[in-house]
Amino acid sequence: MDARITRRSLLAGGAGALAAGLIRPSGAGAAPAAPAQTRLRDLPVGELGPGGVTIELPEIADLVGLQWPGDPAARVRLRFRASGGRWSPWASASSHGHGPESASAAQVTGEPIWAGGASAVQITAAEPLHGVHLHMVDVSGGLGARNSAHEAAALPISPPVLQAGAGQPAIIARRGWALGISPPSVAPEYGAVRMAFVHHTENPNGYGAAEVPAMLRAIYAFHRFTNGWDDIGYNFVIDLYGRIFEARAGGITEAVIGAHAGGFNAYSTGVSVLGTFSSTPISTAARHALESLLSWKLPLHGAPAEGRVNVRVTPGGAHWSKFRANQRVSLPRIAGHRDGDSTICPGDALYAQLPAIRPAVRRRAARAATAQCTIALGAAAPATSPATAGGPEAPPPPAPAVPAPAQRPLTGTLTLLDGTPVAGAPVIVQARTVSRRGEVVSERTIAEVLSDGAGHWAATVTVPEPKTPALALRAVFPGSAAAGGCVSEGVRVPAAVS
Repeated sequence: MDARITRRSLLAGGAGALAAGLIRPSGAGAAPAAPAQTRLRDLPVGELGPGGVTIELPEIADLVGLQWPGDPAARVRLRFRASGGRWSPWASASSHGHGPESASAAQVTGEPIWAGGASAVQITAAEPLHGVHLHMVDVSGGLGARNSAHEAAALPISPPVLQAGAGQPAIIARRGWALGISPPSVAPEYGAVRMAFVHHTENPNGYGAAEVPAMLRAIYAFHRFTNGWDDIGYNFVIDLYGRIFEARAGGITEAVIGAHAGGFNAYSTGVSVLGTFSSTPISTAARHALESLLSWKLPLHGAPAEGRVNVRVTPGGAHWSKFRANQRVSLPRIAGHRDGDSTICPGDALYAQLPAIRPAVRRRAARAATAQCTIALGAAAPATSPATAGGPEAPPPPAPAVPAPAQRPLTGTLTLLDGTPVAGAPVIVQARTVSRRGEVVSERTIAEVLSDGAGHWAATVTVPEPKTPALALRAVFPGSAAAGGCVSEGVRVPAAVS
């Protein structure tokens, strides 16, 4: 039996609480309030099964998604309709294994579906579910983003440019879509990039270029306030027009830990193609953009653009994985999300394209040999203080002096992937600081050295006593005719560097 929830029953029945405050509350024990320009609403649906339910929404929704307790493998589908329009194709609204390195099995959150201005939704589940909630995001002030979207005059390109592999492609800066109203909740965490996961977002494919910034703001809002994540889950997003967007904050040349592949986030970068690719392959423009991005991002971090890599499933994210916690697994350097987690992402059609995308990335990356950088921070030299003579005639001891800045040795290597040293090459040591919770990243040069004949380098930096939030140091090789550039993993120090 197809249950139908009408506008009248929503406002008159138990769901009438919608009008009285289903925007997420703030305060103790509640999710933080969303930006004023974004409205989130939570509609109790109750039971859901194969018969499905049709819901006429009390307000326009630009993005919709489901949440339920229990089975994370539940198969749920959703479609929507704008006022006076036709029903969209069915989309999978199941949980597809995106998530951070910590998760709770108490609530399962499905994939959010972009509607651009839905007035009604239909939902169906293959197996009975109870306690289902429909979450709605409005980023257009009730107008419907598809109707109100307009092309920005110019979307800003993100600096800096570090030439690794095939060279850095144009990447649209986060501020171009976030507009200052979609900040992360905390400063980012940094890990390593040893591989890349390819995703799709499960949004319908018929969107216009002008809609994309609003789509990203809506996905951000769902990830941040419904899922409770720190930021949008993906590191990069590519649209059907071949544009690459900086997604999660923290620096495009940094190894920012995302929330895209639970159990593997600390070792990977996550790239999602905006759309649904279960039966339709990604566009030629999107494919070229994906190949261009990966042929730069992987070599930048000293990772081969081909082959496989052995990684360990992190216990905190094993909830999402099809492998057990701490298991060592071999995955492709360019993996589909389903290779690591229990999911159908990135869709059958896109997943089938990966065997051809991998050699294309390899050919692009081979334009310059891949270099790898390392950095290690030594201990500070022990502080010394002059001896004071004793005796009754001795003057009183001086007031404690401000500790002198400590000298810290830095060492590292610069080699090709096969171990061949890169000799006589410039190595730049940078100090990374972040502000606005990762939306502003400063990488300040504090030393410049040359590698020796064995590819080793050394420098000494001045580190004062810990008085400011921790920062990180990294080594940067800007590249040469013999090899492309690379950055090392960051090494944390509990003080600022002068």
